[in-house]
Amino acid sequence: MIAANSYSASLTREQFLFKETRIVAQLMDTGLDEAAIYEKIKKENLFQLPTEKSVRSLIRPCVRRLKGIEDKQAIHIIATQMVQTARQLCLYAMMKDSRLVADFMVTVVGEKFRQHNPNFSRSDVNIFFLHLTEQNEQVAAWSDSTVGRIGSVLMNILVQNEYLENPRAKKLQPISLSSQVAEIIKRNHDEWMLPAFNVN
Repeated sequence: MIAANSYSASLTREQFLFKETRIVAQLMDTGLDEAAIYEKIKKENLFQLPTEKSVRSLIRPCVRRLKGIEDKQAIHIIATQMVQTARQLCLYAMMKDSRLVADFMVTVVGEKFRQHNPNFSRSDVNIFFLHLTEQNEQVAAWSDSTVGRIGSVLMNILVQNEYLENPRAKKLQPISLSSQVAEIIKRNHDEWMLPAFNVN
């Protein structure tokens, strides 16, 4: 089941973070705890960031997402397997962590796949937020700039995960879900997320 029950604007800060999440997964896979992971990343500047504060602000969501999967095999796959498989698991972890990302991926992207309608543009993101503001007081209170930034993050997620060829692309690309990722999603009883990965 999804870990987050409310909509959060934290996506303006906590983006997809694939490279950083994979680094954290590699350290978790060796048995390090959160404190040791932070110290190693800071000491060796594994994130290649200028300040300790910025390092900590990125480690926190990476650790939270990985712990949210509650699956050591998934962490091992993110740490060691091919980029495409690891990236799909990172997206799944992000969906479990963020109701906003999960709802967008399932109700917008998943529905496009279900209807065999590859046409996609930023207007689909705008319509998603329009519906959310009508249904949710929390989202309705967000400023236009916050909604715009989150919309850009969602578009970037699609590009990084190869749903879109580039930020200006107007068609969704076919997605083939790794059997390993599908198994983990089903094992965690998150089958409702499968449409986001072109599985119906």
